[in-house]
Amino acid sequence: MFFISSAFAQSGASEPNPMVTLFMFAGLFVFMYFLIIRPQRKRQKEHTNLLGGLGKGDEVVMTSGMLGKITKLEGDYVVLEVTNNLELKFQKAAVHAVLPKGTIKAI
Repeated sequence: MFFISSAFAQSGASEPNPMVTLFMFAGLFVFMYFLIIRPQRKRQKEHTNLLGGLGKGDEVVMTSGMLGKITKLEGDYVVLEVTNNLELKFQKAAVHAVLPKGTIKAI
């Protein structure tokens, strides 16, 4: 009990300014927006543009690291020719990047 009463006595009983708290929250939001939200939206927009530009014959890398050539586009799915006579179906969202033509043959 002795320590608690002395702590209250030392605090000075002044209340914090609410404007300072408001500016701190606004600053935190601006910080989060420019470091987290904005770059993530930019990456998402680039990926959406990449998926919209896919076409038959494109050579792609999947998020799993698999390489293949697109043989069919079926809605939200792509069919990849991985080797001769082996086709696999993946979700379009799993496409990581489009490679330059001839990359798969060069590997």
